[in-house]
Amino acid sequence: MRKIAIYGKGGIGKSTTTQNTVAGLAEMGRKVMIVGCDPKADSTRLILGGLHQDTVLDTLRAEGEDVDLEDIRQFGYKNTICVESGGPEPGVGCAGRGIITSINLLEQLGAYADKEALDYVFYDVLGDVVCGGFAMPIREGKAEEIYIVVSGEMMAMYAANNICKGIVKFAQAGGVRLGGLICNSRKVDKEADLIQALADKLGTQMIHFVPRDNMVQKAEIYRKTVIDYEPTHPQADEYRQLATKIENNKMFIIPKPLETQELEDLLMKYGFMD
Repeated sequence: MRKIAIYGKGGIGKSTTTQNTVAGLAEMGRKVMIVGCDPKADSTRLILGGLHQDTVLDTLRAEGEDVDLEDIRQFGYKNTICVESGGPEPGVGCAGRGIITSINLLEQLGAYADKEALDYVFYDVLGDVVCGGFAMPIREGKAEEIYIVVSGEMMAMYAANNICKGIVKFAQAGGVRLGGLICNSRKVDKEADLIQALADKLGTQMIHFVPRDNMVQKAEIYRKTVIDYEPTHPQADEYRQLATKIENNKMFIIPKPLETQELEDLLMKYGFMD
């Protein structure tokens, strides 16, 4: 069983990319579980076809400690298992605690016990936060592979570099490694070259460049992944390629984060040159 965490700047399309990639793996016959680690609880919406899922924290608040595994998970596209951690009531408590509570409960209820039954577990983690509860997937060895969703936009690259700093910190004590950058294109000038240059500096790879296409938004309106909504569309093939590249990936490294000036020089070189 491969344990993967997906990080990236808030709003970069991380949850959409994760769910479309998982759909590609499920289509290949892989058994996958997604654990949503965002208080918005939208990490499984497309896999479930928009069906509302009670979060782990909501279930605990309603039912107390006496819950079963079936109370906190649902099955979506091609039997993909979906779990949403959820968060505290607005203005109360720490959202990161939801991740800690959820993962601990999943372990207690035996969600990971039959490792041969699961090929992948994906943790879809809130934004670029790598502190507290949001760092749990990499801090305590819950995830072994990290993929960072990024674009050629300045703040997305800053976030990716900061996440790499977190990976370095936790890699010293455990086995977590960076598997690569996923460029979710925003049609920035020279974007592919820029993200490839960033990957080279970090010592990793741009595992796939996902082009921007309105089909992604159209499929989301109908509460589906592209592969589910329009399986013959070229964008569906992009996610199939990404899924295949993750399946076959052998490049796992401890990254070498850039200094701020080095990152800004990279942006100047590719972002503003004629």
